[in-house]
Amino acid sequence: MQQHTLAAEITQIGVGLHSGVITQVRILPAEAGSGRYFVRVDLPDLPMIPAQVAAVSHTVLSTQLGKGEISVRTVEHLLAALSGMGVDNARIEIDGPEVPLLDGSARLWTTNIAQVGLVSQPIKNQATLVVTEPIWVYQEDAFVCALPSPETRFSYGIDFDLPAIGNQWHSWSLTAELGKASASFAAEIAPARTFGLLHQIEHLQKTGLIKGGSLDNALICGPEGWLNPPLRFANEPVRHKILDLVGDLSLLGTFPIAHFLAYKASHNLHIQLAQRILDFGLRLTSALPFGYAQDRLGTSRSVERF
Repeated sequence: MQQHTLAAEITQIGVGLHSGVITQVRILPAEAGSGRYFVRVDLPDLPMIPAQVAAVSHTVLSTQLGKGEISVRTVEHLLAALSGMGVDNARIEIDGPEVPLLDGSARLWTTNIAQVGLVSQPIKNQATLVVTEPIWVYQEDAFVCALPSPETRFSYGIDFDLPAIGNQWHSWSLTAELGKASASFAAEIAPARTFGLLHQIEHLQKTGLIKGGSLDNALICGPEGWLNPPLRFANEPVRHKILDLVGDLSLLGTFPIAHFLAYKASHNLHIQLAQRILDFGLRLTSALPFGYAQDRLGTSRSVERF
């Protein structure tokens, strides 16, 4: 069994979407089994916040992690980049309250990760979670679910009244081979930028949100179309929703083998599903013994089915 960490550190500086605060992020190699975690280096005692479901403290228009009074906001794009590129363990040092939005996507993060490369880290055993029955979370007509599947796949649908967006669907598979998976993620999902609706901007600004938003880091859509084209993909908005879903579900530590299907969902529903998966797995752990199976790479690993 192997995990992976960065071969060298990565540094980026930028403005936070909601806070408007400029922060610097340094991503450093971390020991095997330590996971991905944030360190607020601007605060006394360097408080650490694990990138885990239990640490989620806020899910309005972004995902925020917290520990007591300490928090880090808008973590989803960076976490999606790390998990999508196969980085299991990383120390993420940040000198402010929010991860920089950069260009609104995860492209710069994935480019940086590809440039420094990864280092393999042998471990004794790691459980692979396998979803064997549907797990659902919904609110009105919006939902997100984990379905039994032979592979880990993310599918998403959105539907907006604005003609430039309309109804969009996209599906992306996390392949078993690390190199192919990271290349696929970097090409198909990471470049998709966050997007907003023109008629909502004034209200969001009045409520203290999107202080750092601009036409340079977010796609904006109005009745007449996009204010800042061109798009990187014809269906860039729904691909960005997959980016958010990957980042939010990365808080599970590793991705279960399941088909994650979402429609008109939100960070709140994503996190609810992640919690349901954890709860369901914990309830069955005592009843179901660990077994060993060969994955598609031919590696013996522990498989926890729920």
